[in-house]
Amino acid sequence: MTGAQRVELTINGEVHDVRAHGATTLLDVLRDQLALNGAKRGCNQGVCGACNILLDGKPVRACLVVAAIAAGREITTIEGLEQNGELSPMQQAFLDTGAVQCGFCMPGMVITATALVADNPKAGVEEIRSAISGNLCRCSGYVKVVDAIRHVTGA
Repeated sequence: MTGAQRVELTINGEVHDVRAHGATTLLDVLRDQLALNGAKRGCNQGVCGACNILLDGKPVRACLVVAAIAAGREITTIEGLEQNGELSPMQQAFLDTGAVQCGFCMPGMVITATALVADNPKAGVEEIRSAISGNLCRCSGYVKVVDAIRHVTGA
């Protein structure tokens, strides 16, 4: 990349040296340079939530974050939720409850739900619905998604 700068990013606990222009987004780096394809390129305008990742533990739209801004911060993608070959409790709950439909929006949904439970381990139904309201899904109807999150929170 001509005119690109070197950016050091910590993603899923590993340090990566990447090249990025000023407007290169974190989503571009994740998908195009690192082959971390869990964050989906949905609307590319920050509307749908399919590209959600955790940045310092908070869900953000990777399509809106300039890669250089993420330097020195902790980035977690859906691929990073798995630990020691085991799915995270939230990932497992989505599978166990049948919340995964086509799968396109689910990584962003799981990321959002993971952040919610980290901040509020006993979140109730209304808090869950509010938290996932920014994640658009065309095929789940959200009922099983809420059930999956409730399975983790015990609500």
